[in-house]
Amino acid sequence: MSKPALGRGLGALLSGSPPITNPAPAAAAPVAAPTPATDTRDRVQRVPLDRIRASAMQPRKEFSADALRELADSIREQGIVQPLIVRERNGFFELIAGERRWRAAQLLNLTEVPIITREADDRSVLELALIENLQRENLNPLEEALGYSQLAEQFQLTQEQIATKVGKSRAAVANATRLLKLPAQVQTFIREGRLSVGHAKVILGLADGQIQSLAAERIIKDGLNVRQAEGLITKLQTPGHKSTGAAKARAIVPINSNIGRLEEKLREKFGTKVHLKYAQGKGAVEISFFSDDQLQHVLEILDINAD
Repeated sequence: MSKPALGRGLGALLSGSPPITNPAPAAAAPVAAPTPATDTRDRVQRVPLDRIRASAMQPRKEFSADALRELADSIREQGIVQPLIVRERNGFFELIAGERRWRAAQLLNLTEVPIITREADDRSVLELALIENLQRENLNPLEEALGYSQLAEQFQLTQEQIATKVGKSRAAVANATRLLKLPAQVQTFIREGRLSVGHAKVILGLADGQIQSLAAERIIKDGLNVRQAEGLITKLQTPGHKSTGAAKARAIVPINSNIGRLEEKLREKFGTKVHLKYAQGKGAVEISFFSDDQLQHVLEILDINAD
């Protein structure tokens, strides 16, 4: 049976369960009207909080402390309106959905919480956890990518199959998992929100991991938007920058703010593009000109006679 699409909602995914057939009455028993079967897995139970464990399959790793406190305040006033979804595991209940509510309950030192028990294998748990977080937009881009990667590597699912299960396009899944090819430092920048996914896609245009990291640092330091970052990466990909990785690294190491201000003053002085290279007391000043008249203007400022 195919999995429901994401658009149907997490409730539809979690509520389905096979019908239970009533056993035939014993021959000696008096004839009586049949009693409707009840699936006990749909019943809300209250269990001790300390019997619930987080799931290793949970793709979300970071939880905002402020958001958890706000949720705890809401639970203090209204209670836990939506039960946690769990599965029985080694004498405990392992979370399938509702980890934020579980964490907020811990903040409040609650003794019991409402749960609904489900039967689910590891793959189903990961799928449902991904879908819950994607619907609520709770995952950062790296957590989403890691979830897709886990489905692919641990359960041998194709990107097409993953896309179908979580209600995304195959291209969206492919682009997300590409983020995992970036250096750890760049992934941290994305996780912290210092770089956007748009920035990351641009940086992936560079093949060398060291250069990717330095480019990311330059983008953050200079506050470059995605369009400006594209310009930086394009410059690094031009034939003139194909000499060595070290040369590229030197080209994009951010200059400090004092050098930047001095470079701007030189531009104003000469009325043209000026680039100041500086490192440990050594460097060079490059003055660009784009016409004979502009060159003559630069020479006059320097008090140099061309004759």
